[in-house]
Formats: sequence, C-alpha cells, structure tokens
Amino acid sequence: QVQLVESGGGLVQAGGSLRLSCVASAGTFSEYNMGWFRQAPGKEREFVGGISWVSGNGNYADSVKGRFSISRDNAKNTVYLQMNSLKPEDTAVYYCAADQAIRWSVASTTSTWDYWGQGTQVTVSS
Repeated sequence: QVQLVESGGGLVQAGGSLRLSCVASAGTFSEYNMGWFRQAPGKEREFVGGISWVSGNGNYADSVKGRFSISRDNAKNTVYLQMNSLKPEDTAVYYCAADQAIRWSVASTTSTWDYWGQGTQVTVSS
C-alpha cells in the first residue's frame, strides 16, 4: 500500500554531516507517522527517531539526541534525517518506516511499523 525509498547514504568522515531522504508513494503521506531505524552488522535493528503527523514533534533515541533531526515536506511526500557530528558507531544500514497509528512509547519495536524501505548504507570513517 505504501512504498518507501531511501537515498542519501554514503561515506563520510567522523564529525561530518549527511542527510538521508525517504520518498513515500502514499497520497495521504501527511497523515502517516514516519520513523528511521538503523542496523549494524551483528546488531538488532535500532530505533533512531520519528516524527508524528498529529503534533509534528520529533522523537529520538538517546544515542542520537542533539545530533540528528527529522523533518518532513508533505508536498514532496518526503521525510529527512539530518545527521550531524557523525561518529564511527553511527555506521549502519538506515531504514525508513511508516505507520498511521503509533504509540510512541513502543516505537522502538520494529513490529509496530507497517511499512519499510529497502535501506541505505551509511559509513563513518575515523
């Protein structure tokens, strides 16, 4: 029902910045909660942050709070993840997710989200 395509990943030096984009096919994009997850080799998929369609407020994991920010452009059906002050431990495949009804207290659970993108690789060098 909803197709998600991430882009913007790549190689960046520690301390640098990168912006990821996620384009959604849904015509009702403005009514979807959008989230970002990441998964490093040998690790479970980790919640990075999300943005509510109800309030527009952002929610972030402690590990990225103050460094990453999420925004959305409803006219372009696009959500962004701006990543600043990148660290080598940020290296992972980053996934975009969407859902129409999210309880933010359990947003870190992958099964909470109905739709997923294919992922984009982010590599941060020392």
